[in-house]
Amino acid sequence: MPHLFITKKADMTHYPKIWFLRHGQTEWNKAYRLQGQLDSALTQQGLADAHRQAMLMRPILDTKPALFVSPLGRAIQTADIALAGAPYKTDPRLMEIHAGQWQGRLRQDILADHPEWGAAGPTALEIYEAAEGGEGLTAFHHRIVDFLQELTGPTVIVAHGLLGQVLRAEVCGLPLHAAGHLSNAQGCVYVLENNSETLLEMAQ
Repeated sequence: MPHLFITKKADMTHYPKIWFLRHGQTEWNKAYRLQGQLDSALTQQGLADAHRQAMLMRPILDTKPALFVSPLGRAIQTADIALAGAPYKTDPRLMEIHAGQWQGRLRQDILADHPEWGAAGPTALEIYEAAEGGEGLTAFHHRIVDFLQELTGPTVIVAHGLLGQVLRAEVCGLPLHAAGHLSNAQGCVYVLENNSETLLEMAQ
């Protein structure tokens, strides 16, 4: 795979320390079906993902950070496990990008309808950006930044894959077009601090 060279923005905003958790694998993740703001339950793998995150989060939760979670069911299901019952707040700004008429459709069917994308190999974020009647990347980015600008101290966020890519790009000072090329792992914790990120995961 070619290396991705990305230049950070000159006008970087400094945000508080953030621990970001993507929800565990869902039935629709497994089927490559676009979820957006629709929902599906965690698979057995997804439950295992959340339990791995719970082990990683134990010492972090002892420091009493603020806890925020997307109100969508898969994020709630993950947070209830990963945060070990600690009280958290939900915020609608943390919901996944809305994919309009493409929500619930299989990725393979969408790609079949757009053969011109074949050679380009669009990222998941680019597919959602193109969704008919969808939210669009600009509006999505704006609500994420609106949420981030209200943070006043170290914060844990449990939310979604594409939201995480855009949020992490913003916090790390990367241009929006680079967000879709960031990793998008489950069962781990992304630590965002001083405009950079590190990955916490359980030893194999």
